[in-house]
Amino acid sequence: MGFPCEDVVVIREAEAAGEPAEITVSCPDKTGLGCDLCRVILFFGLSIVRGDVSTDGKWCYIVFWVVGRRGSSIRWGLLKKRLLGVCPAVTAASGLYAFYHRQQEMLAMEQQPQVFLLKFCCFDRMGLLHDVTQVLCELELTIRRVKVSTTPDGRVMDLFFITDARELLHTKWRKDETCDQLRTALGESMMNCDIEPASAEIAAYLQASPFLPPPITEEMFILELPEELHSNSSNFSTKNLSVTVDNSLSRGHTLIQIICPDHKGILYDIMRTLKDYSIQISYGRFYSTQNGSCEVDLFVIQMDGKKIFDLNKQMSLCSRLRMELLRPLRVAVVSRGPDTELLVTNPVELSGKGRPLVFYDITLALKMLNIRIFLAEIGRHVIGGREWEVYRILLNDDFDSAASKDKIVDSVTKMLMGWE
Repeated sequence: MGFPCEDVVVIREAEAAGEPAEITVSCPDKTGLGCDLCRVILFFGLSIVRGDVSTDGKWCYIVFWVVGRRGSSIRWGLLKKRLLGVCPAVTAASGLYAFYHRQQEMLAMEQQPQVFLLKFCCFDRMGLLHDVTQVLCELELTIRRVKVSTTPDGRVMDLFFITDARELLHTKWRKDETCDQLRTALGESMMNCDIEPASAEIAAYLQASPFLPPPITEEMFILELPEELHSNSSNFSTKNLSVTVDNSLSRGHTLIQIICPDHKGILYDIMRTLKDYSIQISYGRFYSTQNGSCEVDLFVIQMDGKKIFDLNKQMSLCSRLRMELLRPLRVAVVSRGPDTELLVTNPVELSGKGRPLVFYDITLALKMLNIRIFLAEIGRHVIGGREWEVYRILLNDDFDSAASKDKIVDSVTKMLMGWE
């Protein structure tokens, strides 16, 4: 007998403008559930301003208070459906839960989403790539890789490797819906549109590569905190960042306390780090203050149910958390011969899932700067045993590159971090 799914996720919309909406989740627990929920919330353009997490290891109760971007419209019904999708299956017989949970995880590992190739051609214009990305996000189509190039006569050839959260892109009506939405957004500039399943060769092409393109250095992929980031003059200053581990306040749990500046997706960055370390949260509290700082208290245990006593693991975890809170994404502008290239990188979860809306934010920032994109590529690379997403954007040469490089880095960083 199943548990009523409408009771698993309950959303109470804000009663007045400016007030947060409340999302309550009550379901069986699993390692990384908080990370999965935060990823979905981030994908819908919401920021978590407060959170409470409580679990006994079998059942969890989570409450998030969230706010959207100014002027944004949230599809609450769809958000609830997606949140339900990452919650473990619920059965009335608690003794069967572990069995169903293991089956569900094994099935998820075996069934990777099918990759499709979206091809279309249109005439170039300012903000084109962002408008396309916005349509795909609204349709819940995830961009796995993209190849965009501009021909000398002003035509843009776009190749998007995408997966469908609704798993319906193999149907004719879903393909027609996608192309129709793109035609509505692009107007008469769009010449053709085609969607087909990606071949096995293309699927292999999407696998992470161990080789870095020449303009990219391994310095962009470090997970430890560099000494230069201790400078208080940097946007990523450690001045207001504190990550501590305490084993004296709880008999059965390690307390992780974090005080840091706020940024978009901050709770997702904390949760995905703990998920990668296979650390379970028994109780947690998150609060974003009015002055732009965050306070986090997490009582955690390891997978074996014990506290974190190993000093090396404590130091590694704290260093990794500091780095993820200071630089969850890396942004740089480099010269590529006579051209200028924007590079953005971010670590991928060990589960293989990437950070939501990165390409959306990059293209929006460039659109606001009135900078056109000549060539764009999204790829994955394995560096130091860790998988990274790499966004390479070759900028059009119709801007003052000498004066704009710092401005581009600053604007893209602020958009990605939610500081705009």
